[in-house]
Amino acid sequence: MKTPRINIINLGMKNAFFTLLPAILLLSCSGDKKPKEEAPSLFPVNSFILSQVAHVDTSLYSIRKIEPRKDGGNDTTYFQREQFRSLAREFLDLPDLTRDKFEGRYTKESRFDEMLNRLIITMLPVNPREEEIQREEVLIQPDPSGDRVTSIIIDTYMSNRDSSVQKRLLWQVDESFQVAIIKQLKAQPETTSTYRVVWNEPEPQYTEEENKENE
Repeated sequence: MKTPRINIINLGMKNAFFTLLPAILLLSCSGDKKPKEEAPSLFPVNSFILSQVAHVDTSLYSIRKIEPRKDGGNDTTYFQREQFRSLAREFLDLPDLTRDKFEGRYTKESRFDEMLNRLIITMLPVNPREEEIQREEVLIQPDPSGDRVTSIIIDTYMSNRDSSVQKRLLWQVDESFQVAIIKQLKAQPETTSTYRVVWNEPEPQYTEEENKENE
């Protein structure tokens, strides 16, 4: 009876194949795996506005809050610089989109507006119904000596079963800010309130007749 011969060459090739198989599968899987897209780096709106508030806190500006009246005039109230942070609370209490928990929840687009001569950076939520901030827009003026942020626009929206609140906030860098709030309560008419806070704009010069109308 003959002893069966074992083909050493074939056996070696089979062993080599099974040894290389895990490496081949690993390379195959890594080749199919798409690189993870990095979340866009959002403009630090909160930090920028906080720096503006800190500047006003140490300044000698005349701070005025201007509220329109129903008769077309304005009510103007003067505030101390120590009260400015409280006046800017609508901005300071907003969620900070640069925090880790917001990663991937907002997109960023940039475009240049030739008429305004501004670079406009717009940040929008991926799922608007799940976010308070509906839009953040930063306007930047290009300049050879250094680009300058000129305005920041923020739209917010919150609602529940009984009410909804929409806010439109405008920050004019180094000059003023404006707040418009639209409220809708259940079974009640919609209400709108607006006001401006000014600290680095020249006070308007009224005629005697205009002063009487504003009284």
